[in-house]
Amino acid sequence: MEYASMTDRQAEADLKRIGLNQVDLKQESILAKIRKAVLSPMTTMLLAASGLSYHLNKIFDSYFILALIFMNIGVSVWHEKKADNTLKKLRESLAIRINVLRGGKWKIVDSERIVPNDIVRLHLGSIVPADLVVLESKKLSLNESALTGESLPIEKKEGDSCFAGTHVSSGLLIGKITATGKHTRFGQTLISIEGASKRSLLEKDILSISRFLIIISLIAITLLSIFFLVFKKPIGELIQLDLSLLIAGVPVALPTVMTLILSIGMVRLARKHVIVRNASSLENLSNVNWLLSDKTGTLTENAISVVKVVPYEGFSKNDVVKYALYTEDNEENPIQSAMKNFARRHKIKRDGEIISDFMPFDSERKRSTAWVLKDGKKTIVSFGAPQIIRDLCKLSPEEKKYFDEQTESAAKEGYRSVSVAILENGEKEVSMQPVGTILFSDVLRPEAPEIIRFLRQHGIHIKMITGDNVAVSRRMAESLGLKGDVLDREKIKAIDFPQWSPEAFKATSVFSEILPIDKYRIVETAKKQGIVAVTGDGINDIPSVRAADVGIAVFNAVDALKASADIILLQRGIATIRDAIIEARKIFVRLSSYGIYRISESARVIVSTFILALWYNEFPLQPIHLIILALLNDIPIISLAYNRVEIPKTPARLDIKSKATSGSLFGGIGVLNSILFFVLLKNVLHLEWEVIQTLFFLKLTVSGHLLVYVAHTKRKWYKFLPSKQVIIATVLTQLLATCMAFFGFLMTGVSLLLVLLVWAWSFFWMQVSDFSKRWQH
Repeated sequence: MEYASMTDRQAEADLKRIGLNQVDLKQESILAKIRKAVLSPMTTMLLAASGLSYHLNKIFDSYFILALIFMNIGVSVWHEKKADNTLKKLRESLAIRINVLRGGKWKIVDSERIVPNDIVRLHLGSIVPADLVVLESKKLSLNESALTGESLPIEKKEGDSCFAGTHVSSGLLIGKITATGKHTRFGQTLISIEGASKRSLLEKDILSISRFLIIISLIAITLLSIFFLVFKKPIGELIQLDLSLLIAGVPVALPTVMTLILSIGMVRLARKHVIVRNASSLENLSNVNWLLSDKTGTLTENAISVVKVVPYEGFSKNDVVKYALYTEDNEENPIQSAMKNFARRHKIKRDGEIISDFMPFDSERKRSTAWVLKDGKKTIVSFGAPQIIRDLCKLSPEEKKYFDEQTESAAKEGYRSVSVAILENGEKEVSMQPVGTILFSDVLRPEAPEIIRFLRQHGIHIKMITGDNVAVSRRMAESLGLKGDVLDREKIKAIDFPQWSPEAFKATSVFSEILPIDKYRIVETAKKQGIVAVTGDGINDIPSVRAADVGIAVFNAVDALKASADIILLQRGIATIRDAIIEARKIFVRLSSYGIYRISESARVIVSTFILALWYNEFPLQPIHLIILALLNDIPIISLAYNRVEIPKTPARLDIKSKATSGSLFGGIGVLNSILFFVLLKNVLHLEWEVIQTLFFLKLTVSGHLLVYVAHTKRKWYKFLPSKQVIIATVLTQLLATCMAFFGFLMTGVSLLLVLLVWAWSFFWMQVSDFSKRWQH
């Protein structure tokens, strides 16, 4: 059938006229990022502190704080822009590609380039990229659950409308685009819910830390304000001190920094060819302890080739291949690619026969079927799984035995068998005649056995789920080192999944000859045992991928599955899945280190300052000291996103209570040594108050940054040092603070001997904090 198609030039003109047509995530401009940084709580408080300093005639302090504000905004915007650029590239790599008729020829273009009146061709698993009307269809049904919630496929015929966001469940369609982007029904749905958000468990935990520290800080500041008002301190100075203490003690940047750690972690995952769609998926990925993996392309190379053609009586090898070629559906898959390559090498062709009808392969039928017209006769050709083809044929007991022996022999040798049968002058696939069997081989990935051992050592149980027969599955399991029961179709059918015992599930290593409903039930059963990740590539995998805690779309998965998955792999192999899980665990260890550090620092600054202020009836730090302390702490905090961490041997939950306990213990040690140090300076060495303030500022900076080395590992700090980024950041900030104290920049200068005293004191208490870790485990 001929269709009127536009040219690429016409389409480009339409795109310029209507703008980008697809509903997508909005990317903030640089101005928007600057505006957000300027309006952040931290910036607002710093601006207030600068204004108060100017009002109190501390002109230099005021301008210095302004300079720090601009530096802080610049660093924040740079980091966000860098992350956004990377994520933009990722979105481009995930762009949906569509067959479009342009200039009378079918072309593959990005879905964003589609415009109204385009003619598109979609097949099994394709996402409908825009609203369209069906011009031509073959056995077409669509899944419209994204719009209606109805999970059953809806049959579509010529003239019916199809909507963006739905996907093809079966058959083929050619359609004309009627609406794109925000003008589609799906686009209107997105616009109606724009701005709605749901906080993940991680976000709630982060906010609970912030809330706890803010409450402690506000209580301390309120009590101090009342105390100093009683002693009639100047209100302007008191407000400035309170504001500075709030900046130093309250973790205003905690949610931002944790989001930055997650963003950088997701970028690192992307470099390992893994795309994580949201933070909650990352949280589940770090906690996975059950991996239900497909075989083809994940545990094997997915480089299938024809190794042998076995013809049956009355047929030649060429006949077997020729009949198999009739069932091509113009959509590439490993079996068809291998078959066509074999036919090309041996110069086998279909001789120009006309296919009058065609039913593509699907997971329920496990075969494809073609109706061929030749010399006025109609011949039905079926091409599919041997056990399915055998049941379609009329065989004597001896022929059935021979058929089964051939299939079993091939399976024992590790080959995958696909059989061909025909029926002349028939209407249905019954009493067919077997033509032969084609044997295919898929090579095991050389790294797969070692990676499975590695994952098992890190608390992840592997189970293989495959449609292959039990003999092939058993051979593959032995090669992979998967120990346990290998279940076939009959055994799986006999299982009462809701009542299946955990022991029986754990004892099973391979599920073979499965159907989509089996995979879904296996996932639901596994979820009772822990956090489950499952891989998939076809449209039949969508229910199980959606049901899993972590649904993984493997390389070359259909568009509809990618839209349903939590994780998308851009490279084949189980090595990519291992990298994804391990990197996710590392991210949460970094979050854990930051949580401990932030809690302890806030507790140390707020509590020690509160106690010393009440004790000596004087503020132990000047406002500018607190502001510099807060900003110097931000530099190593940001570097924690790149920190070197130990790979956890078990799932890496962000246990907020545990981190609060650890942070409070380190904070308590910090408060104790801060008070003792202040007493030493004041009551033993009898130093001047301005000198004590300088030394106390230096001590808080140095000991706080040394705590990073202690908090990031469960081992002794010197046995597992942080990454070079963290080491450089902490060394530079500590040297900067030391130089400021020694040369008297924005504070009273102190002698080299007193500087060395601060360092010696901080280093000693660092060992005390490190020793205290044994009480936490």
